[in-house]
Amino acid sequence: MSQHPASDLIIRIKNGYGARKESIQSPYSKFREEIIKKLVALKFLKGYEVSGEIKKTMNITLSYANGEPAFTDVKIYSTPGRRWYIAHNELKPVMGGIGYGILSTPLGIVTHTEAKKKNVGGELLFTLW
Repeated sequence: MSQHPASDLIIRIKNGYGARKESIQSPYSKFREEIIKKLVALKFLKGYEVSGEIKKTMNITLSYANGEPAFTDVKIYSTPGRRWYIAHNELKPVMGGIGYGILSTPLGIVTHTEAKKKNVGGELLFTLW
């Protein structure tokens, strides 16, 4: 069974943090790159580089604060068999406001707070804190 690209990406990142790695590799896609850009903006990751001509890969640099991973856990909502769509008025704070929900919307990849402000719903990919 093929995994949802967002699920695959976030699990690679979580496993990288669990193994205390400096960086991880991921296959490249525009969708994955948008998720990475959002996680870098939220300071969950340091940065990323795209390499390769035909078969591109992303080298993602993980972020640690005082030796601790930037996020502690993740909950995946959308899977290939079950897409999780949510309206903007159904969005709730994640972990009492310390976490973020990442959504794929018509406006691109946004956090749950941005989606609420812009009154846009979409596919809830995952939450992390």
